[in-house]
Amino acid sequence: MRRIFPDFAYGPGPRDGCWWDETIAAPDWPVLQGDIKADVGVIGGGFTGISAALHLAEAGANVAVLEAQTPGWGASGRNGGFCCLGGAALESSDMIRTFGTGQADEFQRAELDAVALAADLIDRLGLEVDRHSQGETQMAHNARAMSHLRREASKDASARLVEAADLAGAGMNGTFHGALTKPVGFGLNPRKYLFGIAQGAQTAGALLFQQSPVSAISHGRGFTLQTPQGRVTCKNLIIATNGYSSEDLPDWLAARYLPTQSAVLVTRPLSDGELNSQGWTSDQMAYDTRNLLHYFRLMPDRRFLFGMRGGLLSSRASEQRVHAAVRRDFEKMFPAWKAVESPYHWSGMVCISRARVPFVGPVPGHSGMFAGLAYHGNGVAMGGYSGRLLADLAMGRVPDLAYPTMMRQPPRRFPLGRFRRALMPPVYGWMGLRDL
Repeated sequence: MRRIFPDFAYGPGPRDGCWWDETIAAPDWPVLQGDIKADVGVIGGGFTGISAALHLAEAGANVAVLEAQTPGWGASGRNGGFCCLGGAALESSDMIRTFGTGQADEFQRAELDAVALAADLIDRLGLEVDRHSQGETQMAHNARAMSHLRREASKDASARLVEAADLAGAGMNGTFHGALTKPVGFGLNPRKYLFGIAQGAQTAGALLFQQSPVSAISHGRGFTLQTPQGRVTCKNLIIATNGYSSEDLPDWLAARYLPTQSAVLVTRPLSDGELNSQGWTSDQMAYDTRNLLHYFRLMPDRRFLFGMRGGLLSSRASEQRVHAAVRRDFEKMFPAWKAVESPYHWSGMVCISRARVPFVGPVPGHSGMFAGLAYHGNGVAMGGYSGRLLADLAMGRVPDLAYPTMMRQPPRRFPLGRFRRALMPPVYGWMGLRDL
């Protein structure tokens, strides 16, 4: 594999201390050994790959999923658990300006459908995922941002605006200038959600393999996927590796995605007294209005999750610096909890495309190969939705859910090729200045 971060980023170090690992044991998928045949092969066992496998298997296709690590190891097993609107990194005005009103409306329908699909899977498969929150709340970090939220509220009759003086009464007290709640989305335990979908896929007949990294892809009449101990021969292939992609699996992917890091902490359970001292008692999942945003939520077990962007480097030392930075921002935003321990800290990769929208579709020049990636930190809903779209495409069916035109456009390459991480410091600097 050819990846653009140091090996540390793809090893066990960043996910050491992940709270989700304490909540549910990983299923024991077998390691691929020997040769098998399938209608569709899937590389990547996260939300996208497992959703594709579930929907393929339920439609009667023979499908084999190859996960390079253990179940839930990547971003799908270590994210913040926000099942919400999103997937692109564009404000609605920027999306309209870039793609037009019609395409922006298409994407908005897909966002709504993505959340609805996740809710349907939870209900249909009978999953217990610690679901909570009635939609998602955006917290204004300064007066200018609050003015923007007021304008947003005036355009959306379903949104609920909370002024700064009313935040404490709403159980969302903190260093904020107000808030806007949109009633779509919910919080969940991403590891429980992923493993529940995986069990559904297996029940439907999908074959799921762990510790079976693909080292080479051969393309003839179909595809041959080589792993250390086996081989999958398949008619069609889905690439579902997102921020953990490799530049050479396939070569077409090189420089078409940019992995960046996000970091999270989780506290010990908070007492009623501690919750009241800060004035945050709401179970709403929330995020602030910064470009370099923070995301946070009080979970059903009364632990508090708090996340933000990760570092630009990747090593044991840089990981510790990021943990310290997350803790500093947590204490600054919720000062009453400075003495509350946060025993769980971890980080993982999110994926960005140059157009700042997801890609879901055929891989140019590779008949029968499809890919889904670049959810910009909002993959819980959009990743599973993309998997559903990819299942339809791999079976030669026209998707019956919204399939926005902008998501069909193959991503352009980033400048600087394998050195494109150098683009991030000036981008982060510019975004930080806009947050002042």
